[in-house]
Formats: sequence, C-alpha cells, structure tokens
Amino acid sequence: MSERVVRHRDAERTRAELLAEATAAFAQTGYSGTTVDDIAQRSSTTKRMIYYYFGSKEQLYLAVLENSYREIREAEQRLHVDGLEPVAALRQIAELTYDHHLEHRDFVRLVAVENIHYGRFVTQVDSLRELNAPALELLDDILRRGHERALFRRDIDALDVHLLISSYCVFQIANQHTFEYLFDTDLHSPGRRDHLRQMIGDVVVSWATAPTE
Repeated sequence: MSERVVRHRDAERTRAELLAEATAAFAQTGYSGTTVDDIAQRSSTTKRMIYYYFGSKEQLYLAVLENSYREIREAEQRLHVDGLEPVAALRQIAELTYDHHLEHRDFVRLVAVENIHYGRFVTQVDSLRELNAPALELLDDILRRGHERALFRRDIDALDVHLLISSYCVFQIANQHTFEYLFDTDLHSPGRRDHLRQMIGDVVVSWATAPTE
C-alpha cells in the first residue's frame, strides 16, 4: 500500500471521527452552546486540526447536518424495497425509520436544534435538497405500484406518508423524558420498542390502504 493511500485513509478516518464527536457535541449543547474547544477536547485533538479539516465551527456544523441526513437516506436506499410488494415495502420504510431514529438519537436532536434556529443553517447546505429527494422518490414509487394494483388510497402522496412516519419517530426521541415522567413508562424498553415499531408499520399501512368515499 502506497504512502499516499495510507495518508488518504488516515485523513478520512480523522475526518469521520471529528464528525462523530461534533455530532454528539452539537446534539447535546446546540450550535450556540458548543465551542470548537469542546469538540477538540471530546475528540482528543486540537482546534488547529478541526480548522484544517473544516475551516470553521459553522462549516463543521454544516458538515454534521449534511452527514446526518445522508446516513438516513443511505439506510433507506439499502432496503431495496423495489423488490417487495407495495404494502410490505411501505411497512419496511416505516419500521426502518423508527429503528434509525432510535439508533441515531443525535439526528433528532440536531433537527430540533436547527428548528430552534429557524432553519438558519440547513438552508446553507445546497446539497441537502438533492440528498433528501430520494426519500420522496422512494415513497412515490411504492405508492405508484400500490395504485396500479388498487392497494392504496389515491388521496395521499409521498410527502403525506413521510410526514406521518417522521412525526411518529421523532416523538419517540424528542418527548421521551417528559413522556416517561408523566406516564411512568420507558418508550425504549426492549418489549415496548418492538411494540412501537410494529405500531408505526400498522398505522401507516392501515391508513394508506383505508377505503375512501
């Protein structure tokens, strides 16, 4: 292996590690409450190294946002639901989204932080619209195939489905602590998690296949 390849792989690994630590830091204390010093300390590196890879705190935050959205979109594409019958494909998308949110809780917190800032930063990442387009394209294809077989109602579209799934899954993270205190229940206990995963699948499928007048 050449020295150039080794250096390239080391650089990729270092950048990925910095992104991971920055993601955790921004999700925990928000953009305003996080400093480059905080991230340097978490990652056992230097501010100089962070500036070398990302240029500034803002550019690092933008990279964190882009990477977080990319992860869920790539997870969706790995499902290969085009080979599944439409109802099963819709359920898999819902259940995958549920699992991804629980396994990437910082993603939900980052989205919440970004909304606190009225979308100030997300609008600066030009690639995000293109990056997120496949989420609706995937659902569009599932709905189209379902419509061809008269399986799905025709008064809903991909954005409706995406909104329903996202709302349910975000709630599991965003409101977990208040919900646990008020109702004395752990939303993330193993048994309840399985139940809630099936629940979002049932809700989406039942709604999408419900007859309309």
